[in-house]
Amino acid sequence: MDDFHILAFETSSTLCSVALLSRTAGRERLCTARHEGRGAHAERILPMARELLDQAGLGRSGLSAIAFGQGPGGFTGLRVACGVAQGLAVALDVPVLPVDSLCAVALQGAGEDPAGVHVVLQDARMNEVYAAVYRAGGADWITLQAPALLARADVADWATRESAGWGMRAGGGWMAHGDALDVFPGLDHELVALGARSGLRTPEGAHAQAGTIARLAERAWREGRGLDAALASPAYVRDKVAYTTVERAGGQGGNPLVGAATLTLHDMMPADLDEVAAIEGRVQSFPWTRKNFADGLAAGYRGWVVRRMGAMLGFALVMDAPDMAHLLVIGVRPDAQRQGVGERLLRRCVEHCRQAGLPALTLEVRHGNEGAIAFYRRHGFAQVGMRRDYYPAVQGREDAWIMTLNLAADVDPENTGSRGGS
Repeated sequence: MDDFHILAFETSSTLCSVALLSRTAGRERLCTARHEGRGAHAERILPMARELLDQAGLGRSGLSAIAFGQGPGGFTGLRVACGVAQGLAVALDVPVLPVDSLCAVALQGAGEDPAGVHVVLQDARMNEVYAAVYRAGGADWITLQAPALLARADVADWATRESAGWGMRAGGGWMAHGDALDVFPGLDHELVALGARSGLRTPEGAHAQAGTIARLAERAWREGRGLDAALASPAYVRDKVAYTTVERAGGQGGNPLVGAATLTLHDMMPADLDEVAAIEGRVQSFPWTRKNFADGLAAGYRGWVVRRMGAMLGFALVMDAPDMAHLLVIGVRPDAQRQGVGERLLRRCVEHCRQAGLPALTLEVRHGNEGAIAFYRRHGFAQVGMRRDYYPAVQGREDAWIMTLNLAADVDPENTGSRGGS
Protein backbone atom coordinates (compact mmCIF):
# COMPACT_ATOMS: atom_id res chain seq x y z
CA MET A 1 0.00 0.00 0.00
CA ASP A 2 1.16 3.56 -0.68
CA ASP A 3 2.88 5.45 2.10
CA PHE A 4 1.19 8.66 3.29
CA HIS A 5 1.18 11.31 6.02
CA ILE A 6 -2.17 12.98 6.79
CA LEU A 7 -2.34 15.90 9.22
CA ALA A 8 -5.82 16.37 10.72
CA PHE A 9 -7.46 19.19 12.70
CA GLU A 10 -10.69 19.13 14.72
CA THR A 11 -12.08 22.25 16.44
CA SER A 12 -15.87 21.90 16.18
CA SER A 13 -16.31 21.86 19.99
CA THR A 14 -14.42 23.04 23.09
CA LEU A 15 -11.84 20.38 22.26
CA CYS A 16 -8.99 21.47 19.97
CA SER A 17 -7.11 18.43 18.68
CA VAL A 18 -4.50 17.64 16.04
CA ALA A 19 -3.46 14.24 14.67
CA LEU A 20 -0.79 12.90 12.36
CA LEU A 21 -1.65 9.60 10.69
CA SER A 22 1.29 8.04 8.86
CA ARG A 23 1.92 4.87 6.94
CA THR A 24 5.52 4.03 6.12
CA ALA A 25 7.04 0.69 5.15
CA GLY A 26 3.67 -1.00 5.67
CA ARG A 27 3.22 0.22 9.26
CA GLU A 28 0.65 2.76 10.43
CA ARG A 29 1.19 5.19 13.27
CA LEU A 30 -1.22 7.73 14.79
CA CYS A 31 0.04 10.56 17.00
CA THR A 32 -2.32 13.07 18.61
CA ALA A 33 -2.30 16.25 20.67
CA ARG A 34 -5.23 18.01 22.30
CA HIS A 35 -6.26 21.01 24.35
CA GLU A 36 -9.58 21.44 26.13
CA GLY A 37 -10.90 24.96 26.49
CA ARG A 38 -13.05 27.45 24.63
CA GLY A 39 -11.44 30.43 22.91
CA ALA A 40 -7.84 29.22 22.56
CA HIS A 41 -8.10 27.08 19.42
CA ALA A 42 -6.41 29.59 17.12
CA GLU A 43 -3.46 29.94 19.52
CA ARG A 44 -2.99 26.23 20.19
CA ILE A 45 -3.61 24.49 16.89
CA LEU A 46 -0.41 25.27 14.95
CA PRO A 47 2.02 24.73 17.88
CA MET A 48 0.43 21.31 18.45
CA ALA A 49 0.82 20.50 14.76
CA ARG A 50 4.48 21.50 14.83
CA GLU A 51 5.01 19.33 17.91
CA LEU A 52 3.58 16.26 16.18
CA LEU A 53 5.64 16.81 13.03
CA ASP A 54 8.80 17.26 15.11
CA GLN A 55 8.08 14.06 17.05
CA ALA A 56 7.70 12.18 13.77
CA GLY A 57 10.80 13.78 12.27
CA LEU A 58 8.67 14.95 9.38
CA GLY A 59 8.79 18.29 7.59
CA ARG A 60 5.65 19.98 6.30
CA SER A 61 6.71 19.19 2.74
CA GLY A 62 6.33 15.49 3.54
CA LEU A 63 2.57 15.76 4.14
CA SER A 64 0.27 14.01 1.67
CA ALA A 65 -3.00 15.78 2.61
CA ILE A 66 -4.62 18.01 5.25
CA ALA A 67 -7.87 16.85 6.86
CA PHE A 68 -10.25 18.80 9.07
CA GLY A 69 -13.51 18.23 10.91
CA GLN A 70 -15.97 20.38 9.01
CA GLY A 71 -18.66 20.31 11.69
CA PRO A 72 -21.36 21.07 12.45
CA GLY A 73 -20.34 22.86 15.61
CA GLY A 74 -19.37 26.25 16.97
CA PHE A 75 -19.02 28.87 14.22
CA THR A 76 -15.67 30.26 15.36
CA GLY A 77 -14.15 26.85 16.00
CA LEU A 78 -15.15 25.53 12.58
CA ARG A 79 -13.50 28.49 10.89
CA VAL A 80 -10.22 27.82 12.74
CA ALA A 81 -9.78 24.24 11.53
CA CYS A 82 -10.96 25.01 8.00
CA GLY A 83 -8.79 28.12 7.68
CA VAL A 84 -5.64 26.42 8.98
CA ALA A 85 -6.23 23.40 6.73
CA GLN A 86 -6.73 25.63 3.70
CA GLY A 87 -3.66 27.72 4.44
CA LEU A 88 -1.37 24.71 4.81
CA ALA A 89 -2.84 22.97 1.77
CA VAL A 90 -2.26 26.02 -0.42
CA ALA A 91 1.30 26.45 0.83
CA LEU A 92 2.14 22.76 0.33
CA ASP A 93 0.04 22.19 -2.80
CA VAL A 94 -1.71 19.15 -1.29
CA PRO A 95 -5.45 18.27 -1.20
CA VAL A 96 -7.83 19.07 1.63
CA LEU A 97 -10.03 16.33 3.12
CA PRO A 98 -13.19 17.67 4.88
CA VAL A 99 -14.71 15.12 7.31
CA ASP A 100 -18.15 15.09 8.92
CA SER A 101 -17.51 15.70 12.65
CA LEU A 102 -20.70 13.92 13.71
CA CYS A 103 -19.66 10.82 11.78
CA ALA A 104 -16.44 10.88 13.81
CA VAL A 105 -18.51 10.90 17.03
CA ALA A 106 -20.46 7.89 15.74
CA LEU A 107 -17.28 5.99 14.99
CA GLN A 108 -15.84 6.80 18.42
CA GLY A 109 -18.96 5.53 20.18
CA ALA A 110 -19.50 2.44 18.06
CA GLY A 111 -16.98 0.26 19.89
CA GLU A 112 -15.72 -3.07 18.59
CA ASP A 113 -18.95 -3.96 16.75
CA PRO A 114 -19.94 -0.91 14.68
CA ALA A 115 -22.40 -2.62 12.30
CA GLY A 116 -25.86 -1.08 12.14
CA VAL A 117 -27.45 2.35 12.39
CA HIS A 118 -25.86 5.10 14.49
CA VAL A 119 -27.71 8.27 15.52
CA VAL A 120 -25.59 11.18 16.73
CA LEU A 121 -27.09 13.96 18.86
CA GLN A 122 -24.71 16.77 19.81
CA ASP A 123 -25.56 19.76 21.99
CA ALA A 124 -26.03 22.81 19.75
CA ARG A 125 -26.85 25.15 22.68
CA MET A 126 -30.03 27.28 22.77
CA ASN A 127 -31.96 24.11 23.72
CA GLU A 128 -31.18 22.49 20.36
CA VAL A 129 -29.19 19.55 19.05
CA TYR A 130 -27.30 18.70 15.90
CA ALA A 131 -28.64 15.37 14.63
CA ALA A 132 -27.30 12.98 12.00
CA VAL A 133 -27.68 9.30 11.12
CA TYR A 134 -25.13 6.86 9.69
CA ARG A 135 -25.00 3.21 8.72
CA ALA A 136 -21.74 1.38 9.40
CA GLY A 137 -20.52 -1.49 7.29
CA GLY A 138 -16.90 -2.53 7.54
CA ALA A 139 -14.71 0.39 6.50
CA ASP A 140 -17.68 2.27 4.99
CA TRP A 141 -19.80 4.79 6.86
CA ILE A 142 -22.88 5.75 4.86
CA THR A 143 -24.74 8.97 5.67
CA LEU A 144 -28.43 8.15 6.01
CA GLN A 145 -29.26 11.66 7.15
CA ALA A 146 -26.91 14.60 6.82
CA PRO A 147 -26.47 16.79 9.91
CA ALA A 148 -29.54 18.89 10.73
CA LEU A 149 -30.66 21.15 13.57
CA LEU A 150 -33.49 20.01 15.88
CA ALA A 151 -35.22 21.52 18.89
CA ARG A 152 -34.62 19.38 21.97
CA ALA A 153 -38.36 18.86 22.35
CA ASP A 154 -38.62 17.40 18.82
CA VAL A 155 -35.92 14.73 19.08
CA ALA A 156 -38.06 11.75 20.15
CA ASP A 157 -40.78 12.53 17.62
CA TRP A 158 -38.13 12.97 14.92
CA ALA A 159 -36.54 9.62 15.75
CA THR A 160 -39.91 7.86 15.70
CA ARG A 161 -40.94 9.26 12.33
CA GLU A 162 -37.59 9.43 10.53
CA SER A 163 -36.36 5.94 11.41
CA ALA A 164 -38.45 4.48 8.58
CA GLY A 165 -36.02 6.19 6.21
CA TRP A 166 -33.03 4.55 7.91
CA GLY A 167 -33.92 1.11 6.51
CA MET A 168 -35.40 -0.08 9.81
CA ARG A 169 -38.35 0.54 12.07
CA ALA A 170 -38.35 2.56 15.27
CA GLY A 171 -37.48 0.16 18.05
CA GLY A 172 -35.46 -1.90 15.59
CA GLY A 173 -32.13 -1.68 17.35
CA TRP A 174 -30.07 1.43 16.69
CA MET A 175 -27.33 3.08 18.68
CA ALA A 176 -27.38 6.65 20.04
CA HIS A 177 -24.27 8.75 20.60
CA GLY A 178 -23.31 12.31 21.47
CA ASP A 179 -23.02 14.73 24.35
CA ALA A 180 -26.69 15.77 24.06
CA LEU A 181 -27.54 12.51 25.86
CA ASP A 182 -25.75 13.92 28.93
CA VAL A 183 -26.62 17.60 28.50
CA PHE A 184 -30.40 17.12 28.27
CA PRO A 185 -31.92 15.20 31.19
CA GLY A 186 -34.33 12.48 30.13
CA LEU A 187 -33.30 12.39 26.47
CA ASP A 188 -31.43 9.12 26.89
CA HIS A 189 -34.51 7.48 28.44
CA GLU A 190 -36.78 8.76 25.66
CA LEU A 191 -34.59 7.15 23.02
CA VAL A 192 -34.18 3.90 24.92
CA ALA A 193 -37.98 3.70 25.05
CA LEU A 194 -37.92 3.80 21.24
CA GLY A 195 -35.42 0.93 21.09
CA ALA A 196 -32.11 2.77 21.05
CA ARG A 197 -28.95 1.38 22.60
CA SER A 198 -26.50 3.82 24.10
CA GLY A 199 -23.05 3.95 22.54
CA LEU A 200 -19.80 4.10 24.46
CA ARG A 201 -20.09 7.07 26.84
CA THR A 202 -16.67 8.47 27.68
CA PRO A 203 -15.51 12.08 28.07
CA GLU A 204 -13.03 11.50 25.24
CA GLY A 205 -15.75 10.25 22.90
CA ALA A 206 -18.25 13.01 23.55
CA HIS A 207 -16.68 15.27 20.91
CA ALA A 208 -15.01 14.51 17.60
CA GLN A 209 -11.29 13.81 17.89
CA ALA A 210 -8.66 14.65 15.29
CA GLY A 211 -7.42 11.04 15.36
CA THR A 212 -10.85 9.84 14.20
CA ILE A 213 -10.99 12.60 11.59
CA ALA A 214 -7.66 11.31 10.24
CA ARG A 215 -8.94 7.72 10.11
CA LEU A 216 -12.04 8.75 8.15
CA ALA A 217 -9.95 10.99 5.89
CA GLU A 218 -7.59 8.14 4.99
CA ARG A 219 -10.22 6.38 2.91
CA ALA A 220 -11.16 9.60 1.10
CA TRP A 221 -7.47 10.19 0.33
CA ARG A 222 -6.99 6.66 -1.05
CA GLU A 223 -10.04 7.12 -3.28
CA GLY A 224 -8.77 10.44 -4.63
CA ARG A 225 -11.59 12.47 -3.07
CA GLY A 226 -9.42 15.32 -1.85
CA LEU A 227 -10.52 18.88 -2.62
CA ASP A 228 -8.68 21.89 -3.85
CA ALA A 229 -8.18 24.11 -0.80
CA ALA A 230 -10.33 26.90 -2.30
CA LEU A 231 -13.36 24.57 -2.36
CA ALA A 232 -13.20 23.49 1.28
CA SER A 233 -15.77 24.95 3.67
CA PRO A 234 -17.23 24.27 7.12
CA ALA A 235 -20.63 22.60 7.46
CA TYR A 236 -23.11 25.09 8.87
CA VAL A 237 -26.64 23.92 9.58
CA ARG A 238 -28.04 26.98 11.32
CA ASP A 239 -29.97 28.96 8.73
CA LYS A 240 -30.79 31.71 11.19
CA VAL A 241 -29.48 32.05 14.74
CA ALA A 242 -31.15 35.28 15.89
CA TYR A 243 -34.02 37.59 15.14
CA THR A 244 -33.32 41.04 13.71
CA THR A 245 -33.95 44.19 15.73
CA VAL A 246 -37.15 44.82 13.77
CA GLU A 247 -38.39 41.25 14.42
CA ARG A 248 -37.67 41.57 18.13
CA ALA A 249 -39.49 44.91 18.23
CA GLY A 250 -42.44 43.09 16.76
CA GLY A 251 -42.52 40.73 19.74
CA GLN A 252 -40.46 37.82 18.45
CA GLY A 253 -37.80 36.48 20.79
CA GLY A 254 -35.54 33.55 21.53
CA ASN A 255 -34.19 31.26 18.84
CA PRO A 256 -36.38 31.30 15.70
CA LEU A 257 -35.87 27.58 15.02
CA VAL A 258 -36.93 26.29 18.44
CA GLY A 259 -40.31 24.59 18.18
CA ALA A 260 -40.44 25.00 14.40
CA ALA A 261 -41.14 22.03 12.18
CA THR A 262 -37.66 20.91 11.13
CA LEU A 263 -36.50 20.07 7.64
CA THR A 264 -34.23 17.05 7.43
CA LEU A 265 -32.16 15.95 4.46
CA HIS A 266 -31.44 12.34 3.39
CA ASP A 267 -29.67 10.56 0.57
CA MET A 268 -32.20 9.47 -2.05
CA MET A 269 -32.76 5.70 -1.82
CA PRO A 270 -34.79 3.27 -3.99
CA ALA A 271 -37.40 3.16 -1.21
CA ASP A 272 -38.02 6.90 -1.75
CA LEU A 273 -38.89 6.67 -5.43
CA ASP A 274 -42.66 6.28 -5.15
CA GLU A 275 -42.84 9.56 -3.23
CA VAL A 276 -40.31 11.24 -5.53
CA ALA A 277 -42.30 10.28 -8.62
CA ALA A 278 -45.53 11.46 -6.98
CA ILE A 279 -44.07 14.93 -6.29
CA GLU A 280 -42.57 15.08 -9.79
CA GLY A 281 -45.99 14.33 -11.23
CA ARG A 282 -47.54 17.21 -9.29
CA VAL A 283 -45.01 19.86 -10.31
CA GLN A 284 -44.15 19.00 -13.93
CA SER A 285 -46.33 18.94 -17.02
CA PHE A 286 -44.00 16.36 -18.58
CA PRO A 287 -42.60 14.55 -15.53
CA TRP A 288 -39.84 12.03 -15.17
CA THR A 289 -41.14 8.54 -14.48
CA ARG A 290 -40.30 6.40 -11.47
CA LYS A 291 -38.16 4.27 -13.80
CA ASN A 292 -36.21 7.38 -14.90
CA PHE A 293 -35.26 8.03 -11.28
CA ALA A 294 -34.48 4.37 -10.62
CA ASP A 295 -32.24 4.24 -13.69
CA GLY A 296 -30.46 7.39 -12.51
CA LEU A 297 -29.69 5.93 -9.08
CA ALA A 298 -28.56 2.67 -10.68
CA ALA A 299 -26.21 4.65 -12.93
CA GLY A 300 -24.56 6.25 -9.90
CA TYR A 301 -26.28 9.65 -9.93
CA ARG A 302 -26.51 11.31 -6.50
CA GLY A 303 -29.88 12.30 -5.12
CA TRP A 304 -31.30 13.80 -1.94
CA VAL A 305 -34.74 14.23 -0.42
CA VAL A 306 -36.00 16.68 2.19
CA ARG A 307 -38.56 15.57 4.76
CA ARG A 308 -40.45 17.20 7.58
CA MET A 309 -41.39 14.80 10.35
CA GLY A 310 -41.30 11.91 7.91
CA ALA A 311 -43.20 13.48 5.03
CA MET A 312 -41.24 14.08 1.81
CA LEU A 313 -41.33 17.69 0.66
CA GLY A 314 -38.81 17.75 -2.18
CA PHE A 315 -35.94 16.07 -4.00
CA ALA A 316 -32.96 16.70 -6.27
CA LEU A 317 -30.86 14.48 -8.55
CA VAL A 318 -27.34 15.30 -9.78
CA MET A 319 -25.09 13.71 -12.39
CA ASP A 320 -21.32 14.22 -12.17
CA ALA A 321 -19.25 14.95 -15.26
CA PRO A 322 -15.47 15.34 -15.42
CA ASP A 323 -15.56 19.14 -15.21
CA MET A 324 -18.87 19.93 -13.49
CA ALA A 325 -22.02 18.50 -11.95
CA HIS A 326 -25.37 18.62 -13.75
CA LEU A 327 -28.51 19.26 -11.70
CA LEU A 328 -30.86 17.03 -13.66
CA VAL A 329 -34.08 17.57 -11.75
CA ILE A 330 -35.27 19.31 -8.60
CA GLY A 331 -38.83 19.42 -7.33
CA VAL A 332 -40.70 20.72 -4.29
CA ARG A 333 -44.24 19.71 -3.33
CA PRO A 334 -46.61 22.61 -4.14
CA ASP A 335 -47.78 23.06 -0.54
CA ALA A 336 -44.15 23.13 0.70
CA GLN A 337 -42.80 25.74 -1.68
CA ARG A 338 -41.30 28.99 -0.35
CA GLN A 339 -40.39 27.28 2.93
CA GLY A 340 -36.67 26.76 2.33
CA VAL A 341 -36.93 23.27 0.82
CA GLY A 342 -35.51 24.19 -2.58
CA GLU A 343 -32.71 26.18 -0.97
CA ARG A 344 -31.84 23.26 1.30
CA LEU A 345 -31.62 20.91 -1.69
CA LEU A 346 -29.62 23.36 -3.77
CA ARG A 347 -27.17 23.89 -0.92
CA ARG A 348 -26.64 20.13 -0.71
CA CYS A 349 -25.93 19.98 -4.45
CA VAL A 350 -23.34 22.74 -4.07
CA GLU A 351 -21.80 20.95 -1.09
CA HIS A 352 -21.58 17.77 -3.18
CA CYS A 353 -19.73 19.64 -5.92
CA ARG A 354 -17.22 21.00 -3.44
CA GLN A 355 -16.68 17.59 -1.87
CA ALA A 356 -16.18 16.04 -5.31
CA GLY A 357 -13.81 18.82 -6.39
CA LEU A 358 -16.08 19.92 -9.23
CA PRO A 359 -15.77 23.63 -10.09
CA ALA A 360 -19.30 24.25 -11.36
CA LEU A 361 -22.94 23.20 -11.11
CA THR A 362 -25.07 23.55 -14.24
CA LEU A 363 -28.73 23.01 -15.13
CA GLU A 364 -31.42 23.65 -17.72
CA VAL A 365 -34.62 25.55 -16.97
CA ARG A 366 -37.61 26.43 -19.17
CA HIS A 367 -37.11 29.98 -20.40
CA GLY A 368 -40.69 30.79 -19.41
CA ASN A 369 -40.28 29.59 -15.81
CA GLU A 370 -39.63 33.04 -14.38
CA GLY A 371 -39.93 31.93 -10.74
CA ALA A 372 -37.30 29.21 -11.10
CA ILE A 373 -34.96 31.49 -13.05
CA ALA A 374 -35.23 34.15 -10.32
CA PHE A 375 -34.54 31.49 -7.66
CA TYR A 376 -31.39 30.28 -9.39
CA ARG A 377 -30.18 33.83 -9.98
CA ARG A 378 -30.57 34.62 -6.27
CA HIS A 379 -28.32 31.67 -5.57
CA GLY A 380 -25.54 32.78 -7.88
CA PHE A 381 -26.42 31.07 -11.17
CA ALA A 382 -25.95 32.94 -14.44
CA GLN A 383 -27.28 32.17 -17.92
CA VAL A 384 -24.48 30.84 -20.13
CA GLY A 385 -26.43 29.56 -23.12
CA MET A 386 -29.69 28.42 -24.70
CA ARG A 387 -30.96 25.05 -25.93
CA ARG A 388 -33.53 25.57 -28.68
CA ASP A 389 -36.72 23.47 -28.52
CA TYR A 390 -35.30 21.50 -25.60
CA TYR A 391 -38.47 20.88 -23.59
CA PRO A 392 -41.79 19.38 -24.75
CA ALA A 393 -44.68 21.80 -24.32
CA VAL A 394 -48.44 21.68 -24.62
CA GLN A 395 -48.06 23.23 -28.05
CA GLY A 396 -44.77 22.34 -29.73
CA ARG A 397 -41.45 22.74 -27.91
CA GLU A 398 -39.95 25.25 -25.48
CA ASP A 399 -36.42 26.65 -25.25
CA ALA A 400 -34.23 25.99 -22.21
CA TRP A 401 -31.85 28.37 -20.53
CA ILE A 402 -28.51 26.86 -19.53
CA MET A 403 -27.55 28.30 -16.14
CA THR A 404 -24.29 27.67 -14.28
CA LEU A 405 -23.00 28.36 -10.79
CA ASN A 406 -19.23 28.93 -10.84
CA LEU A 407 -17.85 27.44 -7.64
CA ALA A 408 -14.31 28.44 -8.48
CA ALA A 409 -15.49 31.92 -7.47
CA ASP A 410 -16.16 30.43 -4.00
CA VAL A 411 -19.89 31.15 -3.91
CA ASP A 412 -21.08 30.54 -0.34
CA PRO A 413 -24.53 28.89 -0.27
CA GLU A 414 -25.03 30.13 3.32
CA ASN A 415 -25.08 33.73 2.05
CA THR A 416 -27.05 33.54 -1.16
CA GLY A 417 -29.99 35.78 -0.45
CA SER A 418 -33.50 35.30 0.83
CA ARG A 419 -34.97 31.97 1.87
CA GLY A 420 -37.64 30.07 0.02
CA GLY A 421 -36.85 30.17 -3.67
CA SER A 422 -38.83 27.15 -4.76
